[in-house]
Parts: sequence; C-alpha cells; structure tokens
Amino acid sequence: MKVAEAVGRALTAAGVDHVFGVVGSGNFHLTNAMVAAGARFVAARHEGGAATMADAYARTSGTVAALSVHQGPGLTNAVTGITEAAKSRTPLLVLAAEATAQRSNFRIDQAVLAHSVGAVTARVTTAHDAVEQARAALQRARHERCTVLLNLPLEVQSLDVPDGALLDALPMPVREPVEPSGAAVTELVRALEGARRPVFVAGRGARTTGSRDALTALAERHGALLATSAVARGLFHGNDWSLDVSGGFASPHATELIQGADLIVAWGCALNMWTMRHGSLIGPDATVVQVDDDPEALGAHRPIALGVTGDVERTALRALAAGGERHEGYRTPGTAAELAARVRWRDVPYEDEGTRERIDPRTLSIALDGILPAERVVGVDSGNFMGYPSAYLSVPDHNGFCFTQAFQSIGLGLATTIGAALAQPDRLPVAALGDGGALMSAVELDTVRRLGLPMVVVVYNDEGYGAEVHHFGPDGFALDTVTFPETDIAAVARGYGFEAVTVRTPADLKTVEDWVAGPRSAPLLIDAKVTRDHGSWWLEEAFRGH
Repeated sequence: MKVAEAVGRALTAAGVDHVFGVVGSGNFHLTNAMVAAGARFVAARHEGGAATMADAYARTSGTVAALSVHQGPGLTNAVTGITEAAKSRTPLLVLAAEATAQRSNFRIDQAVLAHSVGAVTARVTTAHDAVEQARAALQRARHERCTVLLNLPLEVQSLDVPDGALLDALPMPVREPVEPSGAAVTELVRALEGARRPVFVAGRGARTTGSRDALTALAERHGALLATSAVARGLFHGNDWSLDVSGGFASPHATELIQGADLIVAWGCALNMWTMRHGSLIGPDATVVQVDDDPEALGAHRPIALGVTGDVERTALRALAAGGERHEGYRTPGTAAELAARVRWRDVPYEDEGTRERIDPRTLSIALDGILPAERVVGVDSGNFMGYPSAYLSVPDHNGFCFTQAFQSIGLGLATTIGAALAQPDRLPVAALGDGGALMSAVELDTVRRLGLPMVVVVYNDEGYGAEVHHFGPDGFALDTVTFPETDIAAVARGYGFEAVTVRTPADLKTVEDWVAGPRSAPLLIDAKVTRDHGSWWLEEAFRGH
C-alpha cells in the first residue's frame, strides 16, 4: 500500500468523515483513499471556498474536518480561508501535497506560509512513520483546537508502507477537559455571591449543550443575565434572561444592561474589542472574571480581577456544587419587563428609509425573520451590511449561527453557509452576503446547486463596498474605486440553476413566501436592493474605535 492510500485510510478511520477541496494530481490518491474508506468528499469550485467550508463544518459539527489541496497554488488559493480558521482556533487538518524538487514550478516553502498565518505545521517524512505522523497531526488539531497543515511530499506519497507500520485501527486518544482548581472555583463563587448585577458573557469555548445547561443553572442561582459573543450567538436562545449578543451587534437596551453590570464573567470568551466595544461595555466599577481552559487566553485582551483556568462546563458545575442560596441579582421584575419589551432589535423603533427602488435593510431582515422557517443555520459574510442579519435573523441555538469573521475578510459567507449546512442537514441554510462578497464567491453557487442544498442566499446589495463608502465618503473623498454599476445578481444566480428574485419593496418578498411554501427543489437567491444613504450603526461604532 502506498503512503497516500495509507494516510487517507488512517485519517478516515480516526474519525475524519468530511474532506473538502479541489483535487489535482498531488492530492488525487490521498483524497480517493479517504472516499474509499468512507469519508464524504465535498468538491468546491475554488480552494478558498473549500477551506472555509471545512472551517464552518468543523465549527458547526464539533468535529475535525479536513481540507485537501494540490501542492503550491492549491495551497495558496486556500490561504485566506486557512487564516480565518487559524485565527479562530478551528480544529482543521489541511492535507497539502508538497513539491520539494528545486526546479518544480509548484515548489514554495509551505511550512513558512502556514506559520505566517498562524497555522501549525507537520510533515510526513518516511513511509514507515507516515500513518503515525498523520495521526499525530490530527490529534494535535483536536486536542489543541488549532489548524494544522500536514505537508505530504510527492516523493513520499508514492512509497510503499511496510506492513508493520499500519496503525489506523488503533483508537485515538480523547482530549480530557481541564479541571479548575478548587481555590479558583472558591474565588469565583465568592465574586458571584457578592454581585448585585452579574452578567455572563459566553464565547467560543462555551459552545456546547453541556456548557449552556451548566451556565444557565449557575446564572439562575446568582441572578445573572446571559449574553454571548458573536461566534456563540444563539446559545441562550429562548431564555427569558438572555441579552443575545454583547458588543457591536448588541441592542441599545442590552448595551445599557451590560454597562450597568457590577460583575462580568467571561466564559470561554476573549472579551476582545468587538465583544466589549473597545472596553466601553465594562462599567468603571465592574469586576471582570475570565474562565478559559487556555491559561494564555486569560487577560490577553484586557485586565481581569480573576482568571480561572478550566473547562467552561466543568467550572460552572463545580461552582454549582459549591452550593449557596439563590440570589435575585440582576433578575428583578423591572429587568424582566424591560427585556420582554426592548431587548430585541426588532422591538427598537426606527424610521423606515425605504423607497420604491430600495428597501430598508432593517425592514428586509425583520420580514425575512418572519418568513423563513425558525429551524435555520445562518452564515454571515463581512461588510457594512453584516449587522442586519446578525441582529435581526434569529437562530435556534449555538449551531444555528456561523460567523467566520476573525480575519474580517469579505467573500467567505457563501462557503461558510455551505459548510454549516452540511453539518446541520435538517435546517434551512441562510447565507447573508453583501454584493461584493456575493460576486467574489459566486463560483460556489455551483456547489450549492450541485449538492442539492435548499439554501436561501440573501444579498444586501448597495452596489459598492459599503464599509469603505461610509468610512471615507463623509470626508469628501472620491468613491469611484469602491462603487459599481448596478448588477443583476439574480440573473447570475439563475445561470447557476437558482430560483431568484429582485427585492426593492416589502411586496416583492411574496416570491420568498411562495418558495418557502413550495417544494424548494432549487435554492433561492434574493437580490435585495437596499438603501445606502449612511453606514450601519455597528460600523459607525467600530470606526470610532479605530
């Protein structure tokens, strides 16, 4: 058996059930070996899309996904998606063929490239150790929650593996949760018992059902309100004491309540500039506590009074086990009434700025939230528009929202939603894109149609790169480089086999209602011509911090 086949078989046996990519000569045998062993291969039209699909699948499924790319340009095409995954600490295994011959036009220093974007590297170096080295790379991706590039030199792939070197049937070690120290838990409980207005902010490290349940119970005991970072949105969906998202997407009333907290406990959350609005959400007298199983994450973005090294679920359960009476805390009747009436963005009054030619993005988003089935998985691209779907489109839980924004690259939203849709096949996938990101990634519309995904693609179309338009426009700069003539994106989608509708007024959404009620035999693209007179509220807030 050749190394390529042995590695592919071993990785599949170790639990890699989805591999995304574009196949070329260098990754042909490896990818086919994984398929033969039972993995599903998802062929993208561009490696950049494949990388983000794999990233989103890993985030939404809770498993490690694999990305398979050709040597050299296959890897460089995927770099933006790999960078996003690395910055987000996604457990992703990149399987890259590698040209080592000095005269090969495919040769680049792939390890240096990976290190430059924050990925970890490994290499298969011998036929005898190939399977063991591949399994070690997979284990590192899982246990350290990181993106690992496994280089597979072409000359090694073609070697024969000795019979005694096949280790694919051995079980992979399980990552054990980090237990908090008893002293740290005692300090945490003391802080909770002394708080009158506690707020919990849950992040990426809390995105499990067990963590949600433990945090909900602990918050109930101590009277804490519940919020999340953007990447954990939906974790507390349906809870009467949920503030939804903390940070730039927070509603005005949620912002007031977080700013009024005397204790903020971050659970698996970095408390970065976006989640805390450059620190403005932390009141002057608030105590800040951070719980994370990575000690290097504690206090990395802002000073904290207490850092607890521990798994979120284990730490919350240990705090619950410490006992104590229930406190009213922030959960007063007055707060309950305010949350019911004012905490959702859709309950915030606004003046509809729509015309006969352009629809207000708030009106569009609120209407779509009511039309589309509640069981959905939403992927959001980056850009001026992104706050509208993030704030107004509800999601059923933490697996209903996929937010690939650590690198803030536009053009990832469509591939994000494809990967998330494959991880949540029983939900309606909804991709929320700007016109720039939609056209940048339009090639993956073919992937949506080919996979038979019943996806809704919503394009918030203002004919420009809105973030730049609204950042530089008020200062009188020429905007010709960031604005574009009107493009019929609906026609582009029809060319890929989509149903499509152009939306200028709420009345045009009748087509969406009909699609939802119908067989959904083809995906739907909504080319929404949105108002563009000013920037979104969250972008104005973000630019104030630059």
